[in-house]
Amino acid sequence: MSTQIRNIAIIAHVDHGKTTMVDQLLRQSGTFADHEKVVDTVMDNNAIERERGITILAKNCAVSWEGTHINVIDTPGHADFGGEVERALSMVDGVVLLIDAQEGPMPQTRFVTKKALALGLKPIVVVNKVDKPGADPDKVINAAFDLFDKLGATDEQLDFPVVYASGINGWSSLEEGVPGEQWGKDMSALFNTILKHVPSHEGDASEPLQLQISAIDFSTFVGRIGVGRVNSGTVRPGMDVLVMEGPDGKQVKGRINQVLTFEGLERVQVKEARPGDIVLINGIDEIGIGVTVTDINDPRPLPMLKVDEPTLTMNFCVNTSPLAGREGKFVTSRQIWDRLQKELQHNMALRVKETSEDGIFEVSGRGELHLTILLENMRREGYELAVSKPRVVFREIDGVLCEPIELVTADIEEGHQGGVMQALGERKGELVNMEPDGRGRVRLEYRIPARGLIGFSNEFLNLTRGSGLIANIFDGYEEHRGDIGSRKNGVLISMDDGEIFTYALGKLDDRGRMFVKAGDPVYEGMIVGIHSRDNDLVVNATRTKQLTNFRVSGKEDAIKITPPIELTLEYGVEFIEDDELVEITPKSIRLRKRHLKEHERKRASRESTV
Repeated sequence: MSTQIRNIAIIAHVDHGKTTMVDQLLRQSGTFADHEKVVDTVMDNNAIERERGITILAKNCAVSWEGTHINVIDTPGHADFGGEVERALSMVDGVVLLIDAQEGPMPQTRFVTKKALALGLKPIVVVNKVDKPGADPDKVINAAFDLFDKLGATDEQLDFPVVYASGINGWSSLEEGVPGEQWGKDMSALFNTILKHVPSHEGDASEPLQLQISAIDFSTFVGRIGVGRVNSGTVRPGMDVLVMEGPDGKQVKGRINQVLTFEGLERVQVKEARPGDIVLINGIDEIGIGVTVTDINDPRPLPMLKVDEPTLTMNFCVNTSPLAGREGKFVTSRQIWDRLQKELQHNMALRVKETSEDGIFEVSGRGELHLTILLENMRREGYELAVSKPRVVFREIDGVLCEPIELVTADIEEGHQGGVMQALGERKGELVNMEPDGRGRVRLEYRIPARGLIGFSNEFLNLTRGSGLIANIFDGYEEHRGDIGSRKNGVLISMDDGEIFTYALGKLDDRGRMFVKAGDPVYEGMIVGIHSRDNDLVVNATRTKQLTNFRVSGKEDAIKITPPIELTLEYGVEFIEDDELVEITPKSIRLRKRHLKEHERKRASRESTV
């Protein structure tokens, strides 16, 4: 008798507690020995994930409960990493949908639920953080039911089991208890619900092999590693197989070297794997996401995995500034192109194509975060490049120009409501719903063109004094809504190459806010600050004080300087206009005009108006 297997994915809106919940499942299933020190959010093992406190890549682990092997996939919560969620759902037979007991269903909850319901998966709803002040589990369950109904769930899917939990404190319960108290002793209620409601995989071990690859990993020892679920048949080390890109795609013969499965966070070699097992296989270089590894004599390929198309595009260019090549290891267009090709192998939602201009590549993704995380990774690896302002992907539908529309949910304090509504209205947003919570906060729901959201997050933080929460999700394509106003302020542009002096900063302080500090290198055409007015201004950022042999009685004027704005990658990408670029190196982020010389800028602006 083989071990019973259950495959589940944990899905939710960002920050509703997925990774913390996986921590608890690992702890309480006895994965960690008593003497082992366990870090929080153990699944977020990437440096950027740890810094930002978000999950970027879907990750696998496994736990054992009452003799059943449960494969758990922790998925990201940001809409930008929806491609990760989509491929993770192809490996599982059930989903655990986490909803925050205070916030209720949010835009990303809607997105992941829609994907899960479309695949016919039955969700288990876990109302998490029920011990939070302001938690209202009943309201959340009703909202979840309405959401399922809106998304076209079947009667079977609507009859979902509910578990109440506190992921951070490590308990779950099937019954509602007294607010503020502990309702259950441990996570066993959730474990038992998974065993009861998630079906085991129905596949025949005697059938020909059928294994679809849903993720790619890499090891310097064994090369490319494919991760996927065995649909039918048995997979063994040393097997000759056929790798097929869908029924009509290319076919490659290969031999499996090792077969591994997940035990806790570890990978364990096995002699064979049967239907329902999530396995890792290596030894085949041609393996990619979506391919089917199948029997060489009786091939049964599955259709390739599909994910939603990207909605945002950026140009990645070779860095051509006077400071190019000082800080980066990889600076040529060939190196940038090779790195983007490598990214495509596992980042399903990304698209890359060459443009007619030399050294410029068009990279499309799901959103600003999706693209800036890629840039941040490249920067840390030693790449140096320049990027343009993000622009949305337009489509022509039935001869009409259409653009992507986003569904935005903003949770703000009532005092900030007027400013936020005005800002969203200026960006062609339409109010769909407004709901006060009775405790001084209000939830606004808007439908807004994706163009209107570029550069909005900084403005939103300013408008709400950092207390607002905003989330958005792609809602479909609609007719183009006309022009949207861009940045209100102009920029200060350096007229010379050289180094910034404190004296120059003192003279420029009343002109606007600076991005640079004393000692920073600058060049002609580089953006050194935000102008306090709406026009661009060319300034002398390298001027020094004229030294004379005259002495004046009385003290010298002390130079007062406002601290500069700290440039981050996200801020830079959101801030720039069409004629500007962000220069990214391993050590610096700089802003510059596309044309560095003033006469070139004037010529370009004349040509664009013609």
